[in-house]
Amino acid sequence: MNDWRTVDDLRETSAPGRWLGIIGLAMAGVAIAGFSVWSVFALWYRLPGPVWVNAAAGVAMVAAALATIAHLNGRRRWRAIGGFMVLAAAVLFWWSTIKPPAAADFAPDVARQVTGEIAGDRLTLRDVRNFSWRSDTDMTERWEERAYDLAGLATLDLFLSHWDESGIAHMIMSFGFADGRYLAWSVEVRRLRGSEYSPFANLFRESPLVTIAADERDVVGVRTNVRGEDVHRYRLNLQPQTIRNVLAEYVAQANALAARPVFYNSLTTNCTTAVVGMMRAVGATVPLDWRLLLNSRLPEYAFDHDALEPGLSLAEAKARAPISRKALAAGLTPEFSAAIRAR
Repeated sequence: MNDWRTVDDLRETSAPGRWLGIIGLAMAGVAIAGFSVWSVFALWYRLPGPVWVNAAAGVAMVAAALATIAHLNGRRRWRAIGGFMVLAAAVLFWWSTIKPPAAADFAPDVARQVTGEIAGDRLTLRDVRNFSWRSDTDMTERWEERAYDLAGLATLDLFLSHWDESGIAHMIMSFGFADGRYLAWSVEVRRLRGSEYSPFANLFRESPLVTIAADERDVVGVRTNVRGEDVHRYRLNLQPQTIRNVLAEYVAQANALAARPVFYNSLTTNCTTAVVGMMRAVGATVPLDWRLLLNSRLPEYAFDHDALEPGLSLAEAKARAPISRKALAAGLTPEFSAAIRAR
């Protein structure tokens, strides 16, 4: 059968042909409806211009989709589908022209993208964040150049910062060195000054991605002591060479972002998916699992794959993980990292 037929035509065909035709019509309708819904949000969030223009564009897209679906059971279905495909192609072409900005009036805490280089055992980083926070809007800004001895790289900790009961947490990886220093990495939304983070809006190319390298007192402390988030720390069980490879991959990805920005996406390009990609890039086995999306369940995932500190049950690891009370008691002092690790 070279063409879908109308329902009346399908009554005259065999049962298999009739069902194939009905399924084809249904799939076409679902595809058209789904694309139109996506287009409405894409136009609303990303089409430049006043609100009424974005709303009018969305209404026009819905009207075109409904008209096409209404013609699927008619003799002019291919003309309707062809017209909708031209409209869809125009929307997709416009979408492809939206590029993440390399420079803009970004919020102070994500204003700079860290970059670095590795020469032997020496890691040099530029634009390491070392803010002193008094409130979420009042801070002393410091961006520094730092050097680290990779021969002294010893540990890797996973921090999960929970701000609600959604099952989604922010993920931070922190590398510990023999000299007592810790270097924390956080993949974040590079939001504009004065804007708010929106997981839904960030599905539609709202903000670029940024990698922050910082002291734990800064990037972890702002969450425990300023924003009041519930932060947990887990020591990971990885070979020293794997830890070093992961850190090197962080540096490589940071340099790549500085050269070519990409958009943050709440589902496909976020703090967890970025780290999973890095782990796989260095040869670590990271099987697909739903807990990689619902990342508050990452401790269970890591435990199931022998990636948590050995010698502890999952219950023991979870009992030791909360650090917010320790952080509040210590304050945002130079002893912050030691205090949150105290038994």
